[in-house]
Amino acid sequence: MTSPKHADNPEAPTSPNTPDGTGASVTSPPPEATPLPSSPSSPSSPSSASDALRAELDASLPGSARAWLDQALAEAAADSGDGRETEPPVWELRFAEAGRRTGHDHADATRVLLLHTARAGTDTLTRLYAQGSAAERRAVLHALPALVPGPEGLPLIEDALRTNDTRLVAAAVGLYAAAHLPAHQWRHAVLKCLFTGVPVAAVAELPERAHGDSELARMLGDFAAERTSAGRPVPDDLHRVLALTSPASPTAKES
Repeated sequence: MTSPKHADNPEAPTSPNTPDGTGASVTSPPPEATPLPSSPSSPSSPSSASDALRAELDASLPGSARAWLDQALAEAAADSGDGRETEPPVWELRFAEAGRRTGHDHADATRVLLLHTARAGTDTLTRLYAQGSAAERRAVLHALPALVPGPEGLPLIEDALRTNDTRLVAAAVGLYAAAHLPAHQWRHAVLKCLFTGVPVAAVAELPERAHGDSELARMLGDFAAERTSAGRPVPDDLHRVLALTSPASPTAKES
């Protein structure tokens, strides 16, 4: 369910969830590269990630947007997080309107910075994800590595991977999935990227987790055979991933 407060977001909502991502059309545009904390080479601690995001935003936003951001961050920092509020804290309203206030090119970074500043917990992240637009859900996924040290955020990753929104799929295969997604689900996430056209460069720690993974190699071979049999092209990225699975000491997490 998308909350009515999300009128500032022009992006289409996520596609309906499908069990395995097969047989459904992909309606979202390819994801754009975004310098956010869950990208494969970005820092994952809240302080370092927040500093990098704030520097990027300060360098990019006009004065009025920076003033709005200063106020929104102050509200997020002041949130007690004691759970006694009967209404969502003010910073959550700022989270929703970030696209209108800072521009959609900077909305992801703004929202992630707000989540870091508020030190949003798993319950808050889950609620914002459940109520959010596609853009807001993407920001929650990007924020997970710095805010949720354990596997408690995996249901959000799993939900995003069931959609055919390529922007959500790309956000779901970042550092949090690399650290916590079990091998069986991670392999299917890689195949989901190939099926939907998400570049495998979005998959965090792909070389480490694919290295020596014979089961992933088998799945890739089956996928390639199915595509060839149906007269459909085999994605170039499949050959790249397959090369990473060459026999060696396995590093993929065991299921």
